[in-house]
Amino acid sequence: MKGMKHYLLVIALFLSGSAWANESEVRQVLMQQQQAWNQGDIPGYMQGYWQSEQLRFISSGKIKYGWQKVLDGYLSRYPDRDTMGKLDFELESITMLSDELALVVGRWQLTRKHDQPKGEFSLVFRKIDGYWRIINDHTG
Repeated sequence: MKGMKHYLLVIALFLSGSAWANESEVRQVLMQQQQAWNQGDIPGYMQGYWQSEQLRFISSGKIKYGWQKVLDGYLSRYPDRDTMGKLDFELESITMLSDELALVVGRWQLTRKHDQPKGEFSLVFRKIDGYWRIINDHTG
């Protein structure tokens, strides 16, 4: 029985370490997105998203599908550095749903010369080909 308890403890520690590593990788994707945005690099920001027609983006009462449509929307809405402003994320939680799925809830804020729009988001990440990518973005 003692051996079984030790075995279960080792499994639990391995799984918690795996979850921590995955959470850290998800957090890193968001940090890279924030950095790309603040450098005026919308295509770089989009690298955090799944490059698929199945990518779902929900914002301003509209649902868009497809990586290219989301990129085009960002490029249209934020044509220059002044409209992009400085992006800050505040993460509320990262919940590992499995080894390949994560739910992230947080807040975003843009700091610009004349205003500071802000809102909330929930993101579903999936590990695809070894990389964490946003597959569903609901931003308000």
